[in-house]
Amino acid sequence: RSSFLMTKFCKKKLYIGALFPMSGGWPGGQACLPAAQMALDLVNKRTDILPDYELELIYYDSMCDPGEATKLLYDLLYTEPIKILLMPGCSSVSTLVAEAARMWNLIVLSYGSSSPALSNRQRFPTFFRTHPSATLHNPTRVQLFQKWKWTKIATIQQTTEVFTSTLDDLEQRVKEAGIEISVRQSFLTDPAVAVKNLKRQDARIIVGLFYETEARKVFCEVYKEKLYGKKYVWFLIGWYADNWFKIKDPSINCTVEQMTEAVEGHVTTEIVMLNPETVRGASNLTSQEFLAQLMSKLGGKNPEETGGFQEAPLAYDAVWALALALNKTVGPLKAKGRRLEDFNYNNKDITAEIYRALNTSSFEGVSGHVVFDAQGSRMAWTLIEQLQGGSYKKIGYFDMTKGNLSWYGNDRWIGSGPPADQTVVIQKFRYLSQKLFVSVSVFAGLGILMGIVCLTFNIYNSNVRYIQNSQPYLNNMTAVGCMMALAAVFPLGIDGLHVRNSQFPVVCQFRLWLLGLGFSLAYGSMFTKIWWVHTVFTKKDEKKDKRKHLEPWKLYATVGALLVIDILSLMIWQIVDPLHITVEKFTKEAPKGDVDQLIEPLLQHCSSEKMNTWLGVVYGYKGLLLLLGIFLAYETKSVSTEKINDHRAVGMAIYNVSVLCMITAPVTMILSSKQDASFAFASLAIIFSVYITLVVLFVPKMRRLITRGEWQSDQQETMKTGSSTNNNDEEKSRQLERENKELQKIIQEKEERVSELRNQLSERQALRSRKRPTSSNQNHSSPSLPAPQNDPKSLLPPPGYPLPASDNHSLPPTFSNSSTLYQPDGKINRNNCHPGRLQLLYK
Repeated sequence: RSSFLMTKFCKKKLYIGALFPMSGGWPGGQACLPAAQMALDLVNKRTDILPDYELELIYYDSMCDPGEATKLLYDLLYTEPIKILLMPGCSSVSTLVAEAARMWNLIVLSYGSSSPALSNRQRFPTFFRTHPSATLHNPTRVQLFQKWKWTKIATIQQTTEVFTSTLDDLEQRVKEAGIEISVRQSFLTDPAVAVKNLKRQDARIIVGLFYETEARKVFCEVYKEKLYGKKYVWFLIGWYADNWFKIKDPSINCTVEQMTEAVEGHVTTEIVMLNPETVRGASNLTSQEFLAQLMSKLGGKNPEETGGFQEAPLAYDAVWALALALNKTVGPLKAKGRRLEDFNYNNKDITAEIYRALNTSSFEGVSGHVVFDAQGSRMAWTLIEQLQGGSYKKIGYFDMTKGNLSWYGNDRWIGSGPPADQTVVIQKFRYLSQKLFVSVSVFAGLGILMGIVCLTFNIYNSNVRYIQNSQPYLNNMTAVGCMMALAAVFPLGIDGLHVRNSQFPVVCQFRLWLLGLGFSLAYGSMFTKIWWVHTVFTKKDEKKDKRKHLEPWKLYATVGALLVIDILSLMIWQIVDPLHITVEKFTKEAPKGDVDQLIEPLLQHCSSEKMNTWLGVVYGYKGLLLLLGIFLAYETKSVSTEKINDHRAVGMAIYNVSVLCMITAPVTMILSSKQDASFAFASLAIIFSVYITLVVLFVPKMRRLITRGEWQSDQQETMKTGSSTNNNDEEKSRQLERENKELQKIIQEKEERVSELRNQLSERQALRSRKRPTSSNQNHSSPSLPAPQNDPKSLLPPPGYPLPASDNHSLPPTFSNSSTLYQPDGKINRNNCHPGRLQLLYK
């Protein structure tokens, strides 16, 4: 005993300056300080380790505050005795101490610093730590993300250097793994806004990086925002106290029950700080024996309520790492004539030897195998735990050095399994209603059959004069164009339900070409007719003779020109900017029931890069043709011609087609996002236009030929009286010709009768002139009779007959020679003319 006392008092002391956080954001010193003192006591008792020296700890409470730590560091450095090594706790204090320590040639050994920034050897050349870097959590997190097939995560961090550096490293690692950080939020003291942003941006898998006190604030807001449950998973740091969420905190207004509900199911990644194996290391203690002694040192305090309890093995091993390193430097220094007690803040040689000894440390501690990498950071396993029913359960380990994940398979979830990393969006294509498609297709098919019937009828009766006068070849083009337009209804209703995506552009081409060429043939042939009628029958009177001449090749050339224009424009469109599939996305819809899914409706369209430009050109050109057709139809509504006897029917068809087209084109563009309404509107407009055109043009011809039996050709018999407006005009013209011939015959008879009467009058006058001398002698003695007077009343016609016209223009030309009957030398009274002849003359 006396020799032991002599040795104890003869030992030289080596002082360690320590900054243990006993309070503040991470009160790790509450358990780490007793652990470090346990290690010092054991080291000082060992005779095989530093037999000539005794280690003594001088410590202060840094409160994990860099400002407070600066003041305490000044006291440590400028107050005797000289410290051979500095031992800070939390990362923020270690950053300050390690950066300043090289100015005093001091080694820094931390037991609780995890900041990745401390791995920078240029900035912190003399820094070591038994606590692994926080970046050691990140490979484990990435491994779990991949295990649970998450590709989208969110982060929320406290704005301190340790967490910022950790998050930067995590961002780099997840990027390499193909995982996206969709939301990144940070806060200084109040996390309310950051948590609300996470909720608003639909964050599901959330990595939280903050100290324990801030963790309580965060999860109080998480409870308020309902950012927990079966849809969410939180990843936290594992070095909090086991009951950190149950500790009463005046800075939050949530109850323990609310906090417990909010944190249920979260996952922690924690560096393995207690050796899981039962082995005796450098201290000759197993991890369980260490815990037993530590509990005794704490005086029976609840470990869950003691800050730094999990990091206590690291503080214990930090003291042992220092003792073993100093013990290793005794021999080399003695060979150089130096001793450890000779250390001062200007002595670089002793610092270099201590650095070399620490850098090559390798021993079994109560926290596991202790070894430092080139950056002075501890290499260790990672423990994965999950909070289940209010307590943490180990669910696996991850060995970063080997990339090996040891999984227990006891993870538990609120739902049926791990939640999705985002709301599951199910893309669902909208297809055309098949009932609507079949119904419209039936009408289109019937229209095509009707077109075939009309075309057959027109071709079969092409020799009939009435059909010939309607320009049957143009009507044939109309029928063919109508059938092509109806055929376009079928590809209009074909979508991704019927064909593959690779075949869909072909369907788009069929839509465009059938509808375009069908319109050109059908409308172009009708437009040509109405244009020719307007051109010929609105000329001046001096050109009336040319109305009788119709050159059919000009009509066909006009239709051909319109068709060529359409073909060229469509070819240019398809070569320069071909049609392809475009997918329109609609607002996501929530399905019925409590499922974490959204349905995103999709709709396929035929489109091109400059679709609006091409449609503007086509619609503009077609629109002008439609307007011009309406104008020409209106101008020629009262014209009658035998060369094109159905031009009025053509005008009626043009009215209907133009109105339907002008309404349909803009409406279908507006309704393009509603597949059923758009298809119904476009297809029915096509069907109505075709039906009206075929009925107006061909049904009257069929009726006329069937009801009147006019099936003979022009060489057999002339046309009979028709029933339409054009036929009535022609019949009136022929009737007037017959009446004119009858009138000319009557006039000729009258002239002959007048000539006969003139001869009779001449004979009577000659007879009277011979009898006048005799009668004058016989009448001398007789009373004189009144001389005959030219009484106008004697020339009046008999009752019931019209007065004779005095205007020569009203008489037929043949009556002009009979005016001599009214001369004075040929006066006639009722005594000399028979009343019957006078009546005939006036008649």
